[in-house]
Order: sequence, then C-alpha cells, then structure tokens
Amino acid sequence: MGNLGAVEKSRNLAKATEELDSVIGKERWVEEKDIANLPCIDSIAKETMRLHPIAPLLTPHVARRNCQIAGYDVPKGTTAFVSVWTIGRDPSLWDNPNEFWPDRFLGKTVDIKGHDFELFPFGAGRRMCPGYPLGIKVIQASLGNVLHGFTWKLPDNVSNHHLNMEEIFGLSTPKKYPLQAVAEPRLPLHMYSL
Repeated sequence: MGNLGAVEKSRNLAKATEELDSVIGKERWVEEKDIANLPCIDSIAKETMRLHPIAPLLTPHVARRNCQIAGYDVPKGTTAFVSVWTIGRDPSLWDNPNEFWPDRFLGKTVDIKGHDFELFPFGAGRRMCPGYPLGIKVIQASLGNVLHGFTWKLPDNVSNHHLNMEEIFGLSTPKKYPLQAVAEPRLPLHMYSL
C-alpha cells in the first residue's frame, strides 16, 4: 500500500464526500456545472489519470526536424512515442510518484489540456484527443456521482493489503485483477428512482 496507506486513502474519500455534501447537498446529483466548485473531485480525477492513464502511450509523433533530447540525437522523420505512464511516475517530477495522493493537486494550477507536460493524459497540441472536452466532463461528473451516491468498501473477505492495482500493459491499461467493491446508497432512497 505504500507510505500513505489505507488511513490516508480513507481520509481522501471522506474529504471528497464532505465536499460533495457541502456543495451538492443530499437532494440532487452532481452536474457538469458543479465541477468547478469541487476541487477534491478534480484532484482525485487528476491523480487517477496520473497513476492510471487510459492509454500509456500517446499517439505516435514524428520529429519534424533534427533535434537533440537528453543528449540523444533524434533525426528528422523519427517516430516518437510519449509514455504518459512513465512521466506520471517520474520521481524528478512527483514526490512519492507511486502513491495515490490527490492532495498534490489541491491549490495548484496543473491542467490536463497539454500545457503542463508533467500531466497530459489526453495528449497535447494538434494531436490532442479530440474527445477531451467531453471525456474530462464525463470522468469528473461520473466520479462525483459515484462518490456522492454511494459508500464504498471492500468485500468482507478482502482487506486493503489484498487490493492489487497492477495493470496489464497494452494499448490501454486495464486492471490485471478485477476490482470487487461493495456499494451502499448514501442518499435518500427516492434519489435512486427513475
């Protein structure tokens, strides 16, 4: 579980839930317009995309001219792959890079639109994912509603020590072992009816 452990993760969840209750209340669901007032949800989404990007490698790029990167000569026409997975775990960019610690983004202006090159899960520039505007809104609103609407815990036979976040490396990064969790409603029951 690393240095931060289950207590810190539980604190992050409690902090996000408290924020949701304060901003949203218990009589409605999170909407897109609410996200600007939910910094904890934003930081959890960013931290998740940092540690577990959907695609570990961005779309291939081609060098437009001869250049030198980190002492390596890169000839014009070279195909280059950017590993956002590796950048997200780079200890020269992140303190405790392998730890899930959303607070690292609170009060900071790190965006995911490709301007801050330590976090750009959707790519950058002309090659940025065209679905970014919709994708980020869906991620944040879905995360907000999943945390707002339910209390989450592991099944009785699973402890935090058995939780495995390993991924399978490929075009995307699915979990190696499926996550099993128990969701219990935390809002008034009429909120769950169609």
